[in-house]
Amino acid sequence: MLTRRTLLQGASAGLTAGLACPAIGRADAARVLRFVPQAAYSAPDPVWTSAIIVATHAFMVWDTLYGVDIGLTPRPQMCSGHEVSDDGLIWTFTLRDGLLFHDGGKVRAQDVVASIHRWGQRDTFGQRLIGLAAEMTALDDARLRIRLAEPFPLMLYALGAQNCFIMPERMAQTPASQAIKEYIGSGPFRFRVDEWVSGVRSVYERFDKYLPRQEAPDFLAGGKVVNFDRVEWSIQPDPGTAVAALQAGEVDWIDQPLFDLVPELKRSRGISVQQLDPFGLIGIIAMNHLHPPFDNPKLRRAVLPVIDQHEYVAAVLGDQAGYATLPVGYFTAGSPMASDAGMAAFTGPRDSALARKLVVEAGYGGEKIVLMAPSDQPQMQAMAQVTYSLFKQIGLNVELLSMDWGSLLTRRASTKPPAEGGWNCFNTRLSGLGAANPASAELRGNGLQAWFGWPTDPKLETLREDWFHAVDLAAQKTVAEHMQLEAFQEVPYIPLGQWSQPTAFRTDLTGFVRSSNPLFWGVRRG
Repeated sequence: MLTRRTLLQGASAGLTAGLACPAIGRADAARVLRFVPQAAYSAPDPVWTSAIIVATHAFMVWDTLYGVDIGLTPRPQMCSGHEVSDDGLIWTFTLRDGLLFHDGGKVRAQDVVASIHRWGQRDTFGQRLIGLAAEMTALDDARLRIRLAEPFPLMLYALGAQNCFIMPERMAQTPASQAIKEYIGSGPFRFRVDEWVSGVRSVYERFDKYLPRQEAPDFLAGGKVVNFDRVEWSIQPDPGTAVAALQAGEVDWIDQPLFDLVPELKRSRGISVQQLDPFGLIGIIAMNHLHPPFDNPKLRRAVLPVIDQHEYVAAVLGDQAGYATLPVGYFTAGSPMASDAGMAAFTGPRDSALARKLVVEAGYGGEKIVLMAPSDQPQMQAMAQVTYSLFKQIGLNVELLSMDWGSLLTRRASTKPPAEGGWNCFNTRLSGLGAANPASAELRGNGLQAWFGWPTDPKLETLREDWFHAVDLAAQKTVAEHMQLEAFQEVPYIPLGQWSQPTAFRTDLTGFVRSSNPLFWGVRRG
């Protein structure tokens, strides 16, 4: 990886920002896709971090055994198929022929087993699978067998929708608590580590030995046919600069344009604004349950009467309120598991006086609250400003600590006290797809194995197990209602509103695949 210092030294030697990347001839420019992502990353490991931007990177570099279509039905991807015993306890998977890693190594069942084990240390479905697996072994290079202690009907969904990326065995042996140091995959793009400048740019090249499936692309399923030789991500912290670059044809695609600039983009010639994500995003306040003061559930509950989801959504969307869906609880609005259970916490009148009273009754002693805010993420920065104001309003001693998104991703992984480099809370967004079911990574109560914030809630964990064992949709919905009631009681995090995110691109681009992440296969010029 290049460094900022190296890049700046090159600039001082007379290089312009445009020449920081290798020169591209006019004839070759049509084969390059120039993309402005929603954020930068500092450690692009999709197991070590659940950041949406890292998942977008991972879909380019790695592949998955299965993929789900737009109806969330799993379809084979790296696998040619599978067999299941009549009792549902033994699964045998067979890999497609000809799968290769970017370093030329053959993709083997041994790589798959190691990758599932690493993924299963963090992902909630993966944790469930690992807990049920009595045996997971490679039968030969092309086949693996998973023997379960009890049936796991959601096996294929877990492998197809939960970002179970397959890495070489040597990489997958890295503990999930540590970020990987190399980025070799078998996906449709190679990651050019030698051209990566954290916070500035990332570069991907088409992997010419990738074998796409023959089916048409459909969400995360189907053939991943790449039509560009090179994809260049340009990190653009200033939204106005990104829009100007798109209007001038200097970039081809902006992942998440600032909502305030969407009307201007819709009026611009040569630019299309569309919604490719059918599930949207949910804003939240993540709270650290390990350290005071948010280790106290009474204080976490005390915040709820002052939370106004309309205020948060207005801060993010401006006058583009049509993209919002309110109210939202702990499951994606409009999804089968969503309900009104406990929603009076958000739909009743907002009451700052009650919140101040509850703060006092919770025994809050004036401890400093470190609120991390990413300066290069307009939506999260806007939410953080609202959070800061509301916390002040109800008597919390809050400090707004601004940093770039990559630094926040690193710091949120620290379990140390805030005074030693840890944190108390931050605003972020959840994928609507991920939050649609009770296996959501964020809705856990298993302590240090839980998502960032590390809540401990045995009742929530028991209910989650009940959901896995529910016999039909009606039973699942009943369990989900109880889970939401428990979440409003223990407050693992606070939902702030749901919205759809438009994307903007030059009109000479076609073939986009609808998904919760930007996907770079199918897209073509002309």
